[in-house]
Amino acid sequence: MNSILQTVPITHYILLSAILFSIGVIGVLTRRNAIIIFMSVEIMLNSVNLLLAAFSVYHNDAAGQIFVFFIMAVAAAEVAVGLAIIVMIYRNIHTIDIDELNKLKG
Repeated sequence: MNSILQTVPITHYILLSAILFSIGVIGVLTRRNAIIIFMSVEIMLNSVNLLLAAFSVYHNDAAGQIFVFFIMAVAAAEVAVGLAIIVMIYRNIHTIDIDELNKLKG
């Protein structure tokens, strides 16, 4: 498995990760739907995971893959809490539009 991943140059992984991260940033900055913003944050986390795993294989060190495991666990907890908050907000104000949530400041 290592020989297959090492035949692809590391620059390809960096470029793909940069593209995914850019898509995530654009999604966070331009969208008004809270669920799409959470999905964009997850795309950004997955781009970092891809880069950590690629560098881990490239340097023959398992530390990057261990970090990927912990990042995935934290991301899963973030999604669970975030979606619970979104459901509760939707039950109260019947929308998940970010502009409408700004009116909750008081």
